[in-house]
Amino acid sequence: MRKASSRAVKDDLRPEDDLTKLKKAVRGKYFKQAMAGTNLVLVDPDLAKVFPDSAAVNRALRVLCDAAGKSTQSSRRSIKNSTHRKRSAA
Repeated sequence: MRKASSRAVKDDLRPEDDLTKLKKAVRGKYFKQAMAGTNLVLVDPDLAKVFPDSAAVNRALRVLCDAAGKSTQSSRRSIKNSTHRKRSAA
């Protein structure tokens, strides 16, 4: 077991620091938004240059979802058509 440190904890606050000016800091500031279903996502700095706001990110994701949905639907059709052709040919 370690012995308790005999050194006193160093106080990092300077005499000129005024804690009464920190009234704007609020604990749980985004709690209600998080509980309401809002997703907060951190974007890498290089992507933040390309997508400057949430509207740009949403547009890009919708285009990606549409493209993924169309490619999935077309592959399902081709599978159904190929199995249907094999059965009718046999």
